[in-house]
Amino acid sequence: MSSLAEKDRPIVQLLLNTGTCPRCVLRFCCVGSQMLYRHPHKDLLKELQEFVKNTQEEGDTVCVDVADPPCKRLRLEPREEGADELQHNGAIPQLPSAGDGSAALDSSAGSVCNVCLGILQEFCEADFVKKVCQKVNSADYQFTSFVFSVSLPPQLSVRERAAWLGMKQQMRNLGLPLPKDDIVQLKEAYKWIIHPQLSEELGVPADGKSLFEVSVVFAHPETDEECHFLATTCPDCFKPAKNKQSVFTRMAVIKALEKIKEEDFLKHFPCPPSSPKNLCDALEIQCNNGAVFVAGRYNKYSRNLPQTPWIIDGERKLESSVEELISEHLMAQFKADSFNFSSSGREDVDVRTLGNGRPFAMELVNPRRIHFTAEEMKRLQQAINDSSDKIQVRDLQLVTRSAIGRMKEGEEEKTKTYSALIWTDKAIQREDIAFLDDIKELKLEQKTPLRVLHRRPLAVRRRLIHTMSSEYIDQHHFRLHLKTQAGTYIKEFVHGDFGRTKPNIGSLLNRTADILELDVESVDVDWPPTLAD
Repeated sequence: MSSLAEKDRPIVQLLLNTGTCPRCVLRFCCVGSQMLYRHPHKDLLKELQEFVKNTQEEGDTVCVDVADPPCKRLRLEPREEGADELQHNGAIPQLPSAGDGSAALDSSAGSVCNVCLGILQEFCEADFVKKVCQKVNSADYQFTSFVFSVSLPPQLSVRERAAWLGMKQQMRNLGLPLPKDDIVQLKEAYKWIIHPQLSEELGVPADGKSLFEVSVVFAHPETDEECHFLATTCPDCFKPAKNKQSVFTRMAVIKALEKIKEEDFLKHFPCPPSSPKNLCDALEIQCNNGAVFVAGRYNKYSRNLPQTPWIIDGERKLESSVEELISEHLMAQFKADSFNFSSSGREDVDVRTLGNGRPFAMELVNPRRIHFTAEEMKRLQQAINDSSDKIQVRDLQLVTRSAIGRMKEGEEEKTKTYSALIWTDKAIQREDIAFLDDIKELKLEQKTPLRVLHRRPLAVRRRLIHTMSSEYIDQHHFRLHLKTQAGTYIKEFVHGDFGRTKPNIGSLLNRTADILELDVESVDVDWPPTLAD
């Protein structure tokens, strides 16, 4: 049961007299009934006026009986010792008169609330709900539920504190106790009112775990400077931060309000606060869908194609990349704002990736479209493959964020298979390279290669060549098939990188060796799942 009891009568009258809207009155009385907040504003105000006007017998209540979950409450000040033990002495002292009921109703109905600045007034009405839903529908998102978020001006916390202290002073002057020191949070009360309306208008349920977010950002320029006195009294709470336009963030203001002494607050801010001239502004109404993740495997058949855009000192070196050839189609179909590409390792621009291909994943940020059938994913895969002869994609599928972790798990313990075309300066015969086939679990020490030192830290990496198999071609060429630990620098294993990789093919053959071509033949990561053609 959520209700207003006789002990709440002086609180209700004091708040109404100072320009507080009926829904904020309910918040200050810690009313947890969601249904009460959803009553029309004028009806609720009339009910509260009647409640104040008619002295009720002890135990009488004005209420709507509903089974609601417990509400979140905001503690406005530390509980004073013994506050819970204070009781009425039976007689209710004379409160300031509310005046003529209809006149009070008319003035209250037309004024902006001195606490919520109109958020629990105009912005709970059907016209604003329709405005939000028009914005959502025009953005053309796919969604089956929504989560609603709201950003409030930080000065609302100052006004809540001021209203509380003003009420506390008046109750003390009347010799009445103030049995509560917390209130229902404004955000929660607002969502109680707005959720059912949004849900009905959009035709989908509100769900706190939904990936589709509808957000409203409120501002109130008229009262923006009301927080500024806190920077003088609590300067350590307001530190400049990256990506913050102002130091007066909601959390900084709340932190300062927790520290400031009551007497200092009363010196700087009127209690209760005065009613503003203007309502809040709904600065932004935004929609955002949670990211969608697509995975697959790609083959790269070109020796002139980087995995990601190749840009050096702001200058683009090659016109395309594996990432772009794939993302172009995914971005268009999912209608996303941006993407993040990742893969199980990477190959150099002049290295082909053959066999079953290299696992990759793409995060599509804020997609408008999120539902694809298996058949639609097949058609999308075919469109990527038809667009270029440089790459091919297979096993394209939707995956979860957590599943992507499997691509990176134990990456360095995985194995990769390569085929390298090698040149030697001195002539070789078959028997000169035959011993390579017998080498197993060859341990390497590889200093960070010179060619990647600009983007990788200097370190000595220990890697394994599990097996090798040589294929003689002529006196200066042979092909070497290698199965290695992932993360092995194959080019450096062949030519030695000026002695930075030991041992190497040159040192094993006792002659200069270099690599002419390199192909990745398999990446032994069992992900993503293979799909039937």
